[in-house]
Amino acid sequence: MNSYRAIRALLCAALLASCDKDAVQSLTGPVPGSRIKFFNFGVNAPAVNFYANDQKITAVLSATGTESTTGTAYSGAGSGGFYSAIAPGQYTLAGKIAATTDKDLSISTVSATLADGKNYSFYMSGFYNTTAKTVEGFVVEDDFAADIDYTVAFVRFVNAISNANPMTLYAKITTGATDVAVGAAVTYKGAGAFTALPSGVYDLSTRYAGSSTSAISRTAVSFSAGRVYTIGARGDITVTSTTATNRPFLDNTANK
Repeated sequence: MNSYRAIRALLCAALLASCDKDAVQSLTGPVPGSRIKFFNFGVNAPAVNFYANDQKITAVLSATGTESTTGTAYSGAGSGGFYSAIAPGQYTLAGKIAATTDKDLSISTVSATLADGKNYSFYMSGFYNTTAKTVEGFVVEDDFAADIDYTVAFVRFVNAISNANPMTLYAKITTGATDVAVGAAVTYKGAGAFTALPSGVYDLSTRYAGSSTSAISRTAVSFSAGRVYTIGARGDITVTSTTATNRPFLDNTANK
């Protein structure tokens, strides 16, 4: 009996030793040097997962053990609006249908070179073509400064509305009465420069050149000092409803 117990103790010790050895794994390695975030701003586009070449970059958490068919729906940002780390290089970026029907069909593709140490945003944009099952897309560099000035906020404008003329974003702090242009006019698929604004709560609007009438407006948007924001225009500029899903809208997403 004592011999049996001794053998069992030795086996347990050996098992624990092997577990300890296998449990400590080295997870060190270089962190991918580029960053990218994804937006589904394609009007009437289905929900998608976003890919870089054949690598899935965004997905929706599933508790069933199988891949979720939800994806990033229209007006949404992949990965909750956070950047995904990716190795620098040349990529075909794509939005692929997440639903069971037409599963993984690529509906929007853009070729882009992602440089080391830089940040980017990929936008699905324009109108979804239900026959061709395609929608436009574009990539912009998020070229905010690495060293942030913590006394002001930085804001820029991206135009993802295909049927809108070039627009300028204006911001008016709710405690004042003066509109401030946030950069210059931005064409479709374009991005303006990051512009410094005092922290505060702002009413935002976009205008066409030579017009004092707002094309799109949004009230009570907060900008905090030391943060960086992108205001993205999405939707159908011809829609006048204030509640329609595809109405023109100014999306606010923090870059940093």
